[in-house]
Formats: sequence, C-alpha cells, structure tokens
Amino acid sequence: MATTDRLERLITDEVGECRASDVDDRLDDLRALEARASVADGDESADLDALSALRSDTRYRLARLLAAADGDLCVCELEPLMDVSSSAVSHALSTLADAGLLSRRKEGKWRYYDATERADAVLEALDATRGGDA
Repeated sequence: MATTDRLERLITDEVGECRASDVDDRLDDLRALEARASVADGDESADLDALSALRSDTRYRLARLLAAADGDLCVCELEPLMDVSSSAVSHALSTLADAGLLSRRKEGKWRYYDATERADAVLEALDATRGGDA
C-alpha cells in the first residue's frame, strides 16, 4: 500500500490542517476519479496496442497515407513511398491492422489496406491538439 505522507502534506498546505478523515475523503474522491477514468481490460489493451502501433515512423507514415487516401491502397502502391524494405512495409501494415487501425482485404494475389474510423479519429485528435499552425 502506498504511503499517504505527501497527500497529507498537500491537504495541510491547502486547508491549514489535515485530519485522518480528510485523507480518507480525498482518497475516496480519487478512487471515484480512477473508476471514471478506467476502461475495461480488453479495451485498455486495444487502446495501448493502437497507440503503440503508431510509435514507429514507418507505421505512422503508413497510417497517415491511408487515412489521407480516398479508399484502400494496394501494398504495391505503398512500397515505393516508403524508405524501407517490402517486408518491413508488409510487417508494418500487419501490425497496424492487428491494432485495429487498418482494414485489409485480399483480392487474388493483391492485398489492400484502408484506414479504419479508429485510425481517422486518432490522427484527427493528434492534428487538433498539436498546436501551432498544424
């Protein structure tokens, strides 16, 4: 169990004194906040997977390209735009699809990818909160 020494000092600084009931009340408020901020374990894992998938420059660029495209693109259309091997592009696309940021379909020997609504929303949120002239 974590210590509450620092919390007690904060409460003392805020109100001039700190009683055990003040700490208990603040902890109850903080636990209620934690409950409101939490998501189901599976959802948390999916969120972290999506954010982690965008951490790579290659995956981030691919997600941006597909979100900007009007419809899906074939892997062969994406490869010339990337500065990595064909297998790295395929692996990156697979990671993004597994994270729920891309949809994929196969047509004969060709594989096509498209940004999902989740990818669009994440990238739009980044754009909207970047600041400056973005």
